[in-house]
Amino acid sequence: MKSSNVPTLPHPGVALVIGAGDATGGAIARRFAREGYTACVTRRSLDKLQPLLAQIRTDGGTAHGFASDARKEDEVVALVEQIESSIAPIDVLVFNIGANAQSSVLEETARKYFKIWEMACLSGFLNGREVARRMVQRGRGTLIFTGATASLRGSANFAAFAGAKMALRALAQSMARELGPRGLHVAHVVIDGAIDTAFIRDNFPERYALKDRQGIVNPEHIADTYWMLHQQPRDAWTHEMDLRPWTEKF
Repeated sequence: MKSSNVPTLPHPGVALVIGAGDATGGAIARRFAREGYTACVTRRSLDKLQPLLAQIRTDGGTAHGFASDARKEDEVVALVEQIESSIAPIDVLVFNIGANAQSSVLEETARKYFKIWEMACLSGFLNGREVARRMVQRGRGTLIFTGATASLRGSANFAAFAGAKMALRALAQSMARELGPRGLHVAHVVIDGAIDTAFIRDNFPERYALKDRQGIVNPEHIADTYWMLHQQPRDAWTHEMDLRPWTEKF
């Protein structure tokens, strides 16, 4: 039963997924499309989005793909304007760019450190700001930021990634405190564990072998959680939650 204090559109609007990769981002886009939302998905390469767009459409959903560099302010501004003016209002924003890169702090370069921060934090700010500017005018909307173990603690050889993810978490907290009273639900989800991706399969076969025991995170289950967050009534919003397999230490 849906609470009467959840503001809804007469018809579902747009679910914008920034960083709609082959695993988590794609699963989230498919989940919202199944619920009637128009899935607008981005990657830097439009070609890499074609399988996801085809799958959503085959399943009866509506989807649009955009080649966009989430670190570039002018591209972000243009993207949001295009969606809002020619497709539908953005009701949900999911920021899902990872930038997980390993390097010793003794060997890290300033250029790479800055690039990781741009990808995992600055782009979250740019996209969150532009979408929030539209949402506050309507007094509703959901913004979900994907975090990681590094959002909470910096592991050895992940100084750049941890710095960026912790900064993204702080951004989400600040946005929630400012925008929550204006009707926007801002959530940050810590994914604390390996996700079922080709990267884990190819680079960490021992970890991937836990899949049969539900020892790595299923992207479809992450997507279900994001949908649940969007459905929460205003009187019981979650700002931060963590997801991890039962085998993961914490």
